[in-house]
Amino acid sequence: MLSTLSKTARVSQTRFLRLSHSAAATKDVKPKKAPLAAVDSPSFVMNLFRGKAVTEQVFPYPLNMTEEQKETLGMVMSPLEKMLIEVNDVVKNDETADIPRAVLDQFAELGTFGVLVPPELEGSGFNNSQMARVAEIVGAYDLGFGVVMGAHQSIGYKGILLEGTDAQKQKYLPDLATGRKFAAFALTEPSTGSDASSVRTRAELSADGKHYVLNGGKIWISNGGFADVFTVFAQTPIKQADGSTKDKMSAFIVERAFGGVTSGPQEKKMGIKGSNTTEVHFDNVKIPVENLLGKEGEGFKVAMNILNNGRFGIPAACTGAMKHCIQKTVDHITTRVQFGKKLEEFGNVQEKLVEMISKLYATESIVYMLSSNMDRGIKEYQLEAAIGKVLASESAWLVCDDAIQVHGGMGFMRETGLERVLRDLRIFRIFEGANDVLRLFIALTGAQHAGKHLAQQASGVGGMISLAVSRVTGGNTGSNFGQVVDSSLQDSAKALDQQIALFGQTVQGLLMKYKKGIIDRQYEMHRVANAAIDIYSSAAVLSRATYVIKNKSSSADFERKIATYYVEKAMRSSHRYLKEAASGEAGTKVSTIESLAKEVCGNGGLTMQHPVDL
Repeated sequence: MLSTLSKTARVSQTRFLRLSHSAAATKDVKPKKAPLAAVDSPSFVMNLFRGKAVTEQVFPYPLNMTEEQKETLGMVMSPLEKMLIEVNDVVKNDETADIPRAVLDQFAELGTFGVLVPPELEGSGFNNSQMARVAEIVGAYDLGFGVVMGAHQSIGYKGILLEGTDAQKQKYLPDLATGRKFAAFALTEPSTGSDASSVRTRAELSADGKHYVLNGGKIWISNGGFADVFTVFAQTPIKQADGSTKDKMSAFIVERAFGGVTSGPQEKKMGIKGSNTTEVHFDNVKIPVENLLGKEGEGFKVAMNILNNGRFGIPAACTGAMKHCIQKTVDHITTRVQFGKKLEEFGNVQEKLVEMISKLYATESIVYMLSSNMDRGIKEYQLEAAIGKVLASESAWLVCDDAIQVHGGMGFMRETGLERVLRDLRIFRIFEGANDVLRLFIALTGAQHAGKHLAQQASGVGGMISLAVSRVTGGNTGSNFGQVVDSSLQDSAKALDQQIALFGQTVQGLLMKYKKGIIDRQYEMHRVANAAIDIYSSAAVLSRATYVIKNKSSSADFERKIATYYVEKAMRSSHRYLKEAASGEAGTKVSTIESLAKEVCGNGGLTMQHPVDL
């Protein structure tokens, strides 16, 4: 399942950056229609694009699980780990490309297929932070199993939970929450990938108005071979105000039992082989009108809500996988002897281990910041969720790769188990939002927010002067890090504040330079997104470390040191990315890249001559 976010980034930019030219024009020039007023946001990342440090969603660290919630979670964790060790056979799942139904049934008995579903609908009634902990445990033992779990509840029936009517919830959620039936999310098609606007599956309302007739096909559908209930996205003809008809995407709850639903064979995948991935075809499937999910023509909105709401599941699973790789690394380097010394005594090995731990710490900090903010009712977290997914999927890959490297030849062997984890992890940089697309989503959505404020601020000569001053000085972030960050971390907080100011200054410069053309400046936007990831993750790390220090945890000193280590490195990385984005040489580099790529593609392959033939 690939992301719909490419369309979001581009659609949101069609109304982008009406930067006013009137301030420098004479008064007799007729003003254009005023753009929509800029709207303030409580999101840390949204405000980052304005060079502002709005910390209400970051400090203090928002994790606030009650003792009762911890106790309930604890009652599930032990039997869950026991089941994943003793009942589930991750090696066999990988070899046979299957997870037996009997294993899934035992998992269901723990209530872990209905973690977020209310008890009155036969679910566990957990919150998002409890859900993240469950996903983390599953990810540590079997990422393929985690995909089955996530495809079922994080996206498969999540639309019913979020957007469904009371009748839809009563009809479907009890069976889905208990694992009596399984769900799948059906969006991706051969022509879509990350572009949901090209969906070709169609649903036409019948003449009697009692059902929709669905035709089309989906590819790479997780749980597609055995799911009983599908959340399906299809084009529907929507009548416009002027009487014309326009195709818009709608979402539907489709049962296999409706008839006309068929699945292809299991796909042969690089990793997560235990999970079921197939094509799903719909041939004149009659969907009752009451199975429309949300409003007709608002399927894209439904899809976005599902993906944003469930996106913390991947970072949680990746956190578990990283912990597994780090533990295997520690076990190895503390026993393996080379050149008369244990591996743990070598500086290069120590550096690799600390890098692995720092990446884990940052990812885990974001996971529980995001889930906790969702638990307290915060609605605007789409950029934070996207950052969490990108950072987690890439960090987990690097952590596992380093674990293999430290193990040497042993790490390359199937027996060690790390090669399977590496294969499994590769998909997480692609599905539920390909990381390249998510980076553009982060950068362009944030730039749009900043652009609206910039246009509003630029009205009048005074506004232009203010902008000019802030461009030179970097402006004031308005941060309260001195009050909310522990005193032992103030040097890190100061570095973070400086990068926030530079970030806002850089984005402002790019907006003023390229205006609407910024949409196509992927070289700069990619680097802006990377800097945003560095900055937000550092804020999450400082918040968590402060929380731990304040609560006098036994690991407080260790976490203070790992936080300092991570932030120092991340701020240097952010500074480099921002300088590259703002560099006057960026245009030359982009032209060179474009020229070389066109030459190779135009040639149908590599153009350089082999040295043997010279």
